[in-house]
Amino acid sequence: MLTTTGWTLGEWQQAYRQGAKPTTLLMTLLETLEIMDDKAWISLVSKEALTQALISLEHRLTQAAGDFKQLPLFGIPFAVKDNIDVVGFATTCACPEFAYPASDNATVVAKLIAAGAVVMGKTNLDQFATGLVGTRSPYGVVDNSFNADFISGGSSSGSAVVVAKGLVPFALGTDTAGSGRVPAGLNNIVGLKPSCGWLSTKGVFPACRSLDCVSVFALSVDDADYVTRLAAGYDEQDPYSRPLPDAIVGALPKQITFAVPEPLQWFGDELAQQAFERTLSQLTALGVVLKKVDFQPFQQAAALLYEGAWLAERYAALESWFAKQPDTIHPVVRGIIEQAQTTSAVQAFKGQYRLAELKRTVAQIYADVDALLVPTTASIYTQEAVLADPITLNSQLGTYTNFVNLLDGCALALPAGLRADGLPFGITLIAPAWHDAQLAEFGRRWQQEAPWTTGALQKTLAHIPLTPAQPLSVPHLTLAVVGAHLTSMPLNYQLQERGAVLLEQTTTADCYQLYALAETTPPKPGLLRVESGQGSAIIVELWSMPVAHFGSFVSLIPAPLGIGTLLLADGREVKGFICEPWALAKAQNISEFGGWRAFIASKNKP
Repeated sequence: MLTTTGWTLGEWQQAYRQGAKPTTLLMTLLETLEIMDDKAWISLVSKEALTQALISLEHRLTQAAGDFKQLPLFGIPFAVKDNIDVVGFATTCACPEFAYPASDNATVVAKLIAAGAVVMGKTNLDQFATGLVGTRSPYGVVDNSFNADFISGGSSSGSAVVVAKGLVPFALGTDTAGSGRVPAGLNNIVGLKPSCGWLSTKGVFPACRSLDCVSVFALSVDDADYVTRLAAGYDEQDPYSRPLPDAIVGALPKQITFAVPEPLQWFGDELAQQAFERTLSQLTALGVVLKKVDFQPFQQAAALLYEGAWLAERYAALESWFAKQPDTIHPVVRGIIEQAQTTSAVQAFKGQYRLAELKRTVAQIYADVDALLVPTTASIYTQEAVLADPITLNSQLGTYTNFVNLLDGCALALPAGLRADGLPFGITLIAPAWHDAQLAEFGRRWQQEAPWTTGALQKTLAHIPLTPAQPLSVPHLTLAVVGAHLTSMPLNYQLQERGAVLLEQTTTADCYQLYALAETTPPKPGLLRVESGQGSAIIVELWSMPVAHFGSFVSLIPAPLGIGTLLLADGREVKGFICEPWALAKAQNISEFGGWRAFIASKNKP
C-alpha cells in the first residue's frame, strides 16, 4: 500500500510542512496508478506533464517565500470526472468517439490548480453523465469499493471510487440528479452538492445545463467544504453562475429539526431500512427533532426531470452528435435521450408552471425545519441486477436525489455506518440554496458523534487542522477578534456563516488594555488603546472575511463596541474590535490575563 493511501487533506499538508516533496510523493503515486487495472480511471497524467507541473509548483512556492497559506492545496493530488475540461487531457464524457482535447481548464479546475493542487487523471462515468449506476461506460463498469459484485453508483462513479480507495483525498464530480451523492453514499465517503451556481460550470460538458452542478467528493466534511470554498466564486463567463447573496443564512440553532419523508420507500430492502432507523435513533439521542412531512411534492418535482420536458436539455447538449453518430452512444443512454425528441414547447412551459407550484409548496415545508433528511439511496444493487433492469433500478436509486436541483437546493451526503451485510449506508441533508454552511456545520457534528472510517479502507480518519485558506477569487479583508468571536466562543458562528476563515493567532502591540464589560450577553470584552508601553500585548485571532459580507457582520456589533484599526506586535495594522471609553467606567481591567480566553477560563475554575 502507498504511504499516502487514505490521507486526508490535513495529512498531505502536514507532510509538506514537515519537508516531504511533491516530486517524491506524486511520482510514486503515479507509478502505482499506472500498474493498477482500475476501471475508475479513463486517463492518467503523463510522467512528462507531471514533472513540468511539479517544477512549476516548486517555483510558485519559492515565489511565495515558502508560505503554504498562499498555496493551501500545495502538492495535493486530485481527480476530475471526465466531463470536466483539463488542459493536457481529452474530455471523453465516456464516449471515445466524442473525445476532444481540452483547450482550457474548467474554471473550478483552474482555481484548484491555482491553489496548488495537482490533477492525477480523469475518471470514469456513466456516459454523458446520464445514470446513477456506474455501469454505462465503454471504458468498463466501475466496481463498488467495498464489494466488486455491487455497483459503485454514478454518474460520478470513478471520482467517488478513487477517493473511497484512498488514492486521492478529493475528486470533482458533477451532479444533476444525484450523481455527486449516490456514489458517495454507496462508497462511504462525503459528497457535497453545492447550491447551483456557486461553483462555475464553465468548461463542464452539460447534461442539463440549467441544473448542472460541480460536486466534491472527500473523506471528511472539513475536506469537502475546504475544497468547495476554494473552487467556488462568481464567474462572469458562466451564465448560470450566481454570486453569494448579501443576506447570509444564520447558523444552525442548538435545537435542530429535520424533516423526514413520509412514507419512505425501500423497494424491499430491509437492511437499508434498518440502517436508516438506526440513524434516526442516533439523531434523536443527539437531541435532533424529527418531523414527518409529506414527500409527494418532492416526488412530483423529481418526476419532471425524467418524465417531463427537462429530458430535452440532455438532447440539446448532444443534438449534433446524436444526428451524426447515434450508434456511438451507450444503448441505455441513447434510449433515454431519444425520448426528448417528442417533447414540445408547450410541455416545457407546462413543466415550468408545475415546478413553480411545487417550489412554493416545498418552501412551506422548509420554513418549519432546518433541513430535509433522507437516505442517500433506498438500496444498493448488484451489477448483474442493474444490467438486467437498468431503467427501473436507476430510477429507484434517484428516489431521494432527483428533485434537489430542480427545487434549487443544496445537499450533503454523509456516511452513516454499514448495513448488516457490510455494505455502506449513507444519509443526505437537503436544504434550500445558500444553506451550504449550515449543512456542513451539522455534517461536522455528525462526523464527531457518529465517526466513520476512511472510505473503504477501514482506517480511522485523521483529525489534523487544515492550513488556513480563503477563496482565491473573492476580495477579503483581515479582521482581528479579541473576545466572543474567538474560535469556540459563543459568537464565532457569525464569522463562519459569512465564509470567514481563521488565519492565525497573534498579539497586539503593548499599547492596549483589555476590559470585561458589564452586563453584556454573551459576556464580551472591550479593547482600549493607550500610550505605547503602558498597556499589554493582548491575544487576538486574525480572520479573513469576504468584503461582500463585512457590512452584514458590522451591523451585528452592539455599542459600545465597534471596528477600528489595531496595531499588532509585528507592526501590521488590521481592522479589529475596539471599545468606546465611556463603557469602561463599570468594566473590569483584565489585561493581566493577556487575552479573553484566559480570563473566561479563570472564571470557570471551581
